This record gives sequence, C-alpha cells and structure tokens, in this order.
Amino acid sequence: MEQFQNHNLEFMVEDYHEMTDFNDILFEDTESPREGTKPKTDTSALEARNGRDIQGIPWERLNFNRDRYRETRLKLYKNYENLSRSPEELIKVGVAASKPLQRQLCCSRSPVRVMNLRQMQFFLGKWECTEAETCHNFYDFQFNTRLVKSTIVHFQLRNLVWATSKHDVYLMQNYSLMHWSSLLRRGKEVLNVAKPIEPTQFLSQPGVAFSTKLATDENAITNAVDIYHNSNGSIRVMTANNDAHVRVFDAGNFACLSRFSFPWSVNNTSVSPDGKLMAVLGDSVECLVADTQSGKVGFYFYLLQTWHPDGQIFATGNQDTTCRLWDIRNLSQSITVLKGRMGAIRAIQFTSDGRFMAMAEAADFVHIFDTQSAYAKVQEIDLFGEIAGISFSPDTEALFVGVADRTYGSLLEFNRRHYNYYLNSIL
Repeated sequence: MEQFQNHNLEFMVEDYHEMTDFNDILFEDTESPREGTKPKTDTSALEARNGRDIQGIPWERLNFNRDRYRETRLKLYKNYENLSRSPEELIKVGVAASKPLQRQLCCSRSPVRVMNLRQMQFFLGKWECTEAETCHNFYDFQFNTRLVKSTIVHFQLRNLVWATSKHDVYLMQNYSLMHWSSLLRRGKEVLNVAKPIEPTQFLSQPGVAFSTKLATDENAITNAVDIYHNSNGSIRVMTANNDAHVRVFDAGNFACLSRFSFPWSVNNTSVSPDGKLMAVLGDSVECLVADTQSGKVGFYFYLLQTWHPDGQIFATGNQDTTCRLWDIRNLSQSITVLKGRMGAIRAIQFTSDGRFMAMAEAADFVHIFDTQSAYAKVQEIDLFGEIAGISFSPDTEALFVGVADRTYGSLLEFNRRHYNYYLNSIL
C-alpha cells in the first residue's frame, strides 16, 4: 500500500466511493426501528422468503427494478487496474523469457522472477476459465443487520471481517473494532482506536493484553496481522507493515522473534497451514513465497491470497476479475482459473474442512465454489455495495459478508445447507 498521508488517503477513498457507491438519493432509507422490536432495516430469512430484499432495499418504491439496476451496474462499474506496462509489452517480455525461466523454476530453489508467457496470457485474459454451474445453494441467507456496518479505509485492503464462531464475528466500523453476536442479534464495540493507545504491556483497557508501535515512521501503517501456529505448534503473530517489513512475534510474551525486509511496502502476509511458508504481498506486481524461519524467498507469484487447509493448494485473487488455484508441488501453471462477474477479486477464503472456497469481488458479488466438484459448481451471492470482507466460521456452519455502503452498509449472515438424504429412506 502506498505511503499516503492521512488527508490524501481520505481524498482517495472519497474519489473511489464516488465511482462505485450507490446513489444515496435513490436508495434513501426512511424506515426507523421501534423501541423493543427488531429494526426495520434488518432482514430475516423469513422476510427474504416472503419477497423482501435481503439488504432491505425498497425496490417497489423506486422507478426501476432490481434486474434493471443490476444490468446498469454491470455496464458502468469501473474495475480498478494499475498495470504499468501495456499487454503488448508484457507479451514481448514473456515470449523471450518463458522457456529459460520455466527451466529455472523447475530445477532451482533460488529466487525466480516468473514473468513468462503464462503471466502474459493472464494479463490478456486468454486463460480458459472453468465453466461452473451457478444453480447451487450451499449457504442459505439467514440475517442482515445494519446495526453494525463495515467500513473500508483503503480500497485494496478488504480483510475486515473475521468470524471466531458461528455466533461471533468481528468487523471494522470506522475507528472501532465491533463484535456482532448472531445469537443475541446485538453489536458491541470491543476497541476504539480513534485515540492513541500507548505502547505498554497488560493494558488496563478490557480485552487488550498488549499494544506496541511497530515502527517510528508516522506513516508505517500495519496493513495486516496473521495469527498462526509454527511447525513446533507455538502461536505466532505475523504483521505486514508499510515500512517494508514483516515481523514475527511470540504470542506468549510478545517478543519480536524475526524481522524480514523487502523492497516495497508490505500489504498482506499469509502463512501456510504447516507454518513453514509465508506468502508476502506488497506494492509490487508479484507476490513472493518465503520460508517463515529464514525469510529466504523461494518463488515469485502474482497476488497470492490464501491457502487451502491441505497446505498444497493456494488461491490468488487478481485485478482481471479472476481467481487462480495453484499446486505448490507443480508450479508450471495454475490448475484452475475461476472468473468473477464485475470487479477485482479482493478476498478469498476456504472453509476449515476444505470443502468450499469463497471469493469476493470488490463489489456486489461473492462466489462459493464446491472444491469437491473441481470448482465446477458455484453459488453466486448477488448484492449491492462494496465488500469489506468475508469469513467462514471455524466450524464451516456460517458465512459472514461485510458490505460497506453509505446507505446500505451492513453485515450479512448465511448458514450452511445440509442435505439429510437419509430421511428420504424413512419417509
């Protein structure tokens, strides 16, 4: 993430919202909750089955219907791209470099910049995408609330929703970390960072065990935090920072164990399930895979996002609206290419059992793929608004989607559908 000053960042975010948000006048909400009742702005599964829009958008009061507005959005939405070279230039580089780089990739563990023909085809969109059946419902809509609303600070960073159980989910709302209980249907502020939190250990603030400033640079924003178990089973905390460093902390005493330097600001890190490899994504056209102990770079890729629980497959989200699946045992080409509908793929997550993979576009669409069908079956969740994040619950029973919109910002909950075929033999 570029090192913007705060006021410049605000202007950039406002410009991006002007390009992608709803028209607030067209979607103005006049409903207000009654004391002691469910807010009218919230939507239940029963109401959705009876015809209510899952986001509570009053299409019947508008001059156009949902299908017409969807058609307009698909035509007018501007997908963000920042490629520094033209596709023609990339093809020329790829043709010249393809064969020797492929040989080096297969025969060496040394750092390799993979800028070959397959990446050029990636930029031109010439990869053949998997044809997936969309008439599937793996997760059913359960509830939508506007009592808590996801917000986005930087349009490229969308990992802002995280579920710790099927009843507990955390999200960012302005300067606050919010907790939503789907069981109690109640939101609560957990942490407010509008005011500086002094670096100290064992803070008196409830729920905070440790706080520290990672760098002296005032613009050294911490872009991502990953909590994982290393190969010995110890809990580690890995941070990605704008000062071009990745730091690893011991979760027990919060001592900094390792610090790795990179030539660009680090936007995100993702550690493999066995704790041995980390993917590092930053202000570069590539993402690299490195050893978590030494920091030694093994391979370069483009925008690596998340790992499958088996530790052998990982997924990348890309600006060309595709998601690619890679096998760490054979990196000569991606094993599957999945296509979005409208925008860049900003968030990807697998269920803990590896059965499903959800990918979220920058706005409007979340796709849930059945991995057991080789990603040939998919459920498409169609909504309106910028997507702040997605998260499966650890038991795979719930999927939460954060929507960042000035009018219809909300948190949506979907529950896993179970097919009890054995009941058919009883009836």
